[in-house]
Amino acid sequence: MVIRRRWRAIVFPLVLYAVSGSVTSYFVWHAVNGGRGLKAQDEYQARQEALSQELAELRTERAAWDRRVAMLRAESVDRDLLDEQTRSMLGRVHKNDLVIMLPQARKD
Repeated sequence: MVIRRRWRAIVFPLVLYAVSGSVTSYFVWHAVNGGRGLKAQDEYQARQEALSQELAELRTERAAWDRRVAMLRAESVDRDLLDEQTRSMLGRVHKNDLVIMLPQARKD
């Protein structure tokens, strides 16, 4: 009986500590690596910053296109811009135009 009591006095706290340590480590691991953990939060913030930067670039590009489209409106057509755009899209040149071919820059 004395041996059983001593054995229980040693084993029971060890089992209790092992189980509570396992449960605690489970929750800590998920708090760091889980779907809503610290690592996932850092990834979300990095993705948000990248998307915010892309949005700013797209807004700048859209503003440039809005300015160009505004020049092509019916009430105030910029004939030079219209002519330039149509010729560049069609790849045509007027017979009285002077074409100067420049060497293209190398992309290394």
